[in-house]
Amino acid sequence: MPIRQLSETMINQIAAGEVIERPASVVKELVENALDAGATRVEIVTAGGGLNLIRVSDDGSGIPEKELALAIARHCTSKLADDIHDIRSLGFRGEALPSIGSVARLSIRSRTASSENAAEIGIDGGRVSAVRPAAANRGTTVEVRDLFFATPARLKFMKGERAESSAIGDVVKRIAIAFPAVRFTLAGPDRSTLELPATDDSPEGRLRRVAQVMGADFPDNAIAIDATRDGVHLAGHVSVPSFTRANALQQYAYVNGRPVRDKLIAGAIRGAFADVLPRDRHAVTVLFLTVDPAIVDVNVHPAKADVRFRDPGLVRGLIVGAIREALAHAGIRAATTGAAGMMAAFRPGAASYAHGGPANGHRSYEAAYRASGFAGFDPARSPQRPLDMGGGFGEDEQAAFGAGPPHSADARAGQDQAAETLLGTALGAARAQVHENYIVAQTRDSLVIVDQHAAHERLVYEALKNALHSRAVPSQMLLLPEIVDLSEEDAERLAMHSETLARFGLGIERFGPGAVAVRETPSMLGETNVQQLVRDLADEIADNDTVDTLKERLDKIAATMACHGSVRSGRLLKPEEMNALLRQMEATPGSGTCNHGRPTYVELKLADIERLFGRR
Repeated sequence: MPIRQLSETMINQIAAGEVIERPASVVKELVENALDAGATRVEIVTAGGGLNLIRVSDDGSGIPEKELALAIARHCTSKLADDIHDIRSLGFRGEALPSIGSVARLSIRSRTASSENAAEIGIDGGRVSAVRPAAANRGTTVEVRDLFFATPARLKFMKGERAESSAIGDVVKRIAIAFPAVRFTLAGPDRSTLELPATDDSPEGRLRRVAQVMGADFPDNAIAIDATRDGVHLAGHVSVPSFTRANALQQYAYVNGRPVRDKLIAGAIRGAFADVLPRDRHAVTVLFLTVDPAIVDVNVHPAKADVRFRDPGLVRGLIVGAIREALAHAGIRAATTGAAGMMAAFRPGAASYAHGGPANGHRSYEAAYRASGFAGFDPARSPQRPLDMGGGFGEDEQAAFGAGPPHSADARAGQDQAAETLLGTALGAARAQVHENYIVAQTRDSLVIVDQHAAHERLVYEALKNALHSRAVPSQMLLLPEIVDLSEEDAERLAMHSETLARFGLGIERFGPGAVAVRETPSMLGETNVQQLVRDLADEIADNDTVDTLKERLDKIAATMACHGSVRSGRLLKPEEMNALLRQMEATPGSGTCNHGRPTYVELKLADIERLFGRR
């Protein structure tokens, strides 16, 4: 087949294959256009998962009638000047509208503030209609019908209506977080209506918008982030370590207001929480990076979902350092969901009843009452009796509470007025130890239950880490150097980081153009696979320009040592030991979770306890 020039329609359909993957991609492009036009209200309507109908209306600046024809032409845009490296808008390619019009039935109706009438233009599978007068308020309405009717093969790759509708909702929520001052509405016969009222651009307003999208639990379990390094500013919120999700879908990242899914940012978040989360749990984050447009390239992906930083090490270091510092300064905090779970477990309906019948105990009680009659009713034999009716509340009967098994300890003995001052601390004053593992403490307005083994495990781990990283890691000399063959690029990268690796006990040097010689390894690692370790380090340096793999291996050994060296379950603690453990927890960053990511304590507020007993 000879070389030939493709038709304009074919070119647009090829571009649509890159930009318009699914209905959610159309919504993303149209909503970004509305925001670039200065809209304060964006309304989205969909039908059939977006395949039958997508309508996006806004109150932005609108498109002048004479520019409507240009708006649906390829590579025509009002958002880009002569410098491709100075992009300050969400869109800039000028490909979205002609690409959508080549595979669907598209109409644009718009009116500017200075125009008395609106105008409308349509494009049907690549065929453009003439501009005609229309009636509309200020702003723009873009309607897309029968998506992919011109390329029916694409319809085979679409998921079900529910899945496509869900993807559209995710896109709208992700964009809405970055624009709290804009009101968003998403409705249609294929979904329940989503309304996100406008707030403001202040940190408090952003947090209110985040709560609208992610739920009211997040602000109560969030830690604020605000850090700057070398002209890069990071702001936002991250969850406390005990507030997690099973996947990373609730990790939102923005670069200059643009929603991105960048593996560098995702890796930095994972690294920042590596010490405090289990491997199968993920933090909840909303992070906003503000950088000079000249040092970030957003023109690396057709859908603008990825970005490339000029100095990725700077960005990664800022994210990891800022999150870890925020976690350290936040003190000891437990997720409010822990108290909610405890409340649910304590509620009468959560436990199975010993008697049969319905879960509502009152009904079975009334049935027993009617069957027996009043005269034959004996409270002492009732299965619903609250306590043994054979006696009163005399001292003899109460003495039974003091004759518990030896696996409980009472911290009240020997306590004086000094314990009252501990009630104002974060974890309060120890009152008892139950089941030889759980410390019960009291603050002025809550009850705290601490897992003594998990808590002490974290304290020992942090102490070991501080000792490990405060000085050079001891190393062991290999009898014969281990030669590791690598590509010349990997060998060069490792040589550039040789000083850092030496501080962690790994001594390497160049050995020819494509190899390194390993002469020393960290003593803590014992007998290790040197070849695999060096190759893993080379891969990580190539990806992130860091040597965290070695540090993580050393930290993992420290975590194992901490687990075996901490206070074991089943050990009775004295009152002063319990309080000392609580004070150490308050002074240690990250002590809200153990090395495996499990919570070290739960807190139940007095108000919640009163609600359990019907006092509120």
